[in-house]
Amino acid sequence: MPELPEVETVRRGLENLVIGKEVASVTVLWENIVQAFGGVTEFVNRMPGQTLLAVDRIGKFLIFHWTDVAWIAHLRMEGKYLYMPSTDPVDAYSHVILHLTDGYDLRYRDVRKFGRIHMVDKHQLDQAVKDLHLGPEPKDITTAYLTDKLTHRKRPIKGVLLDQSVIAGIGNIYADEVLYAAKVHPEQPANSLTDQEIQAIVDASKAIIGQAVEAGGTTIRSYTNAFGENGHYQQYLQAYGRNGQPCARCGTLIEKISVSQRGSHFCPNCQQVHA
Repeated sequence: MPELPEVETVRRGLENLVIGKEVASVTVLWENIVQAFGGVTEFVNRMPGQTLLAVDRIGKFLIFHWTDVAWIAHLRMEGKYLYMPSTDPVDAYSHVILHLTDGYDLRYRDVRKFGRIHMVDKHQLDQAVKDLHLGPEPKDITTAYLTDKLTHRKRPIKGVLLDQSVIAGIGNIYADEVLYAAKVHPEQPANSLTDQEIQAIVDASKAIIGQAVEAGGTTIRSYTNAFGENGHYQQYLQAYGRNGQPCARCGTLIEKISVSQRGSHFCPNCQQVHA
């Protein structure tokens, strides 16, 4: 968390709020978050005078296009970007602050300090993105592609869906939702899925991620967008976080188990392991 829908919502917010803004100065309060080619000193010296030209997204990564540098940024568990007046007090969880020439700040706030901002020269961006080794996003996957990727993978399908080199952007929440919609058990060996099940996963991935993007993502605990607003897709969750509650299809209680070291929610009646 956040996953593709939440990161896309953050991207859209930043695009509305910060495009065209120029950096006056920079304050870095937790250096581990910044991964620049010349270290934190280079980051602090290079960013003043940079104007934000565009914000893209690849999987769960935000791509900031500045005048002559780029950021590849990952929010990890609880990272968020806030656009706020420079006169507002800086709290203990705001670790990287861009002071803008319009009297506002773009602040990176992260309670757990797991997020990262990797700065590169613009000509290095394409290679840096390739080095992420990301698969296609849910909207771009095909049944043939996923069938090929699953053929030699014996691990549980839940773990494969979490593998960003296979499909970029799906995390724990949406993996549970996709498998619930497709009626596939999270522990089902990936290479044992039927053609019908693979097609169901492809269809569910496209539909659920698309719907979640339109709903502004899912707010579980601390996620908010760039405007400080919650997402709304949590209202539509059918599996994730519903352990002990009845399945919407059959009434059997949703269970939670650990799969690929992640809490996994499923219906033991609708989603059964098969040979």
